[in-house]
Amino acid sequence: MSTFSGLSTALSSLTTQRQALEIAGQNIANVNTVGYTRQRLDTASVGAGQGATLFSQGSLIGNGVQATGVSRLGDLFMDARVRTTTSSASYLAARTDAYKRLESTIAEPGDNGISKQLDDFWATWQDMVASPGSAAVGQVLLEGANSVQRSIATGYSAVVTQWDQTRSKADMLVSDINSAASAVAELNEKIRSISVSGGNANELIDQRNLLTTSLSALAGTTVRNREDGTVDVNLAGNPLVSGVTANKIKLVGSTEMLGATGTDADPVRVEWDRVPAGTPAALEGGELAGALSVLAPYNDQGTGGLLAQAAQSYNALADKLRDTVNAIHNIPVASGGTGVDFFSIDAGSPAALGLRVAITDTTQIVTGDPAKGAKDSSIADKISQIGESKDSPDTVWSTFVVATGVKAKAALQSATVSEAARMTAESLQLSQTAVDQDEESINLLSFQRAYQGAARVMTTIDEMLDQLINRTGVVGR
Repeated sequence: MSTFSGLSTALSSLTTQRQALEIAGQNIANVNTVGYTRQRLDTASVGAGQGATLFSQGSLIGNGVQATGVSRLGDLFMDARVRTTTSSASYLAARTDAYKRLESTIAEPGDNGISKQLDDFWATWQDMVASPGSAAVGQVLLEGANSVQRSIATGYSAVVTQWDQTRSKADMLVSDINSAASAVAELNEKIRSISVSGGNANELIDQRNLLTTSLSALAGTTVRNREDGTVDVNLAGNPLVSGVTANKIKLVGSTEMLGATGTDADPVRVEWDRVPAGTPAALEGGELAGALSVLAPYNDQGTGGLLAQAAQSYNALADKLRDTVNAIHNIPVASGGTGVDFFSIDAGSPAALGLRVAITDTTQIVTGDPAKGAKDSSIADKISQIGESKDSPDTVWSTFVVATGVKAKAALQSATVSEAARMTAESLQLSQTAVDQDEESINLLSFQRAYQGAARVMTTIDEMLDQLINRTGVVGR
């Protein structure tokens, strides 16, 4: 190293250590920034013949230090694991939330549940056995029947309301997915431009990672990295984002539960918003897939359509209640009865909503066989025992309640396990990417000392040059 080239060597160290100090300060400044990934300055020694300066003599010991880039200390495999577990956890969480809300509307067991009201209804028929001609007991009976009818209709309406709100939420999720996909495409363009020009796009990559993780939570997407710094975001293998281009999806299907789950069902589904129209967009996870599974028509395998199944169960209960009571109560007029059904169902309506108490007056209540006398109460006795049979409305209802409870518990357990896996993956990711203030403080001290050392080398060379230039050869002064 020549006398003057030593200044160049010291200057390279000053410049590099200053850059390292700035990056350490950037890390500390973003210690609480969500999604920020810590960074490090990459350095390399300047070998002989590299970075030659005006004063360099090309010695074999090198010419100082130089910054070669800024590394973003992330892990692609950790990021992919977080996205995968987030997709699964979001799907199961959506189904668990739907089960919790459905259970809250069922209100079983409890004094306001349908089971209790059915028990009271059968018990009132037993009271009619003791007082077959009592108008007061008959009025209580009619009120109990109306109470059961209202509870069934209210439960069904609650399911319809939940279905409508889930449908609206699915619309919002699709809008969020399209917005996030467009934002990823825009960031891809910026990152590529900065990378091509040799700039540092680490902060933009952090923003893009947050968006891709969000897309995984929403739609179960996967990510593929490109060599130019951009990423492709795929939806079940099909590109949602391809480079700087975002492809939109749309939600189609019936906006009413009857239209989505009836005989001529038009189920709610996701399609690509492009030509040709009607191209389905498959989902492999995420909150939207969970919402669609809740909205789906019920199938015998029980893999989806929990709201449709609930509605079907309310209708089955209404049909069963009408059929079992009417089969005993409706004694033909020719046999001395009123020929009036106790319950009826409005034509063209779902059974749960169309169920009505057909009797409007206590005198129409049939408690016994007219051929056996006015005091006969055999009919009321038979109806009071309906609840004890194996094929009763109570059995239909309890089967649905138990099945819903079992499935809700299973969904909750699966969601809990999946969420634990997601949290573990996120914790491992943060251990790699999060800023450690103690580590950064040590780095600051290290870079500062290196900066001071380089400054001291420069001062020493300056003093030596001053001695050589200004004092050597001075005689007689």
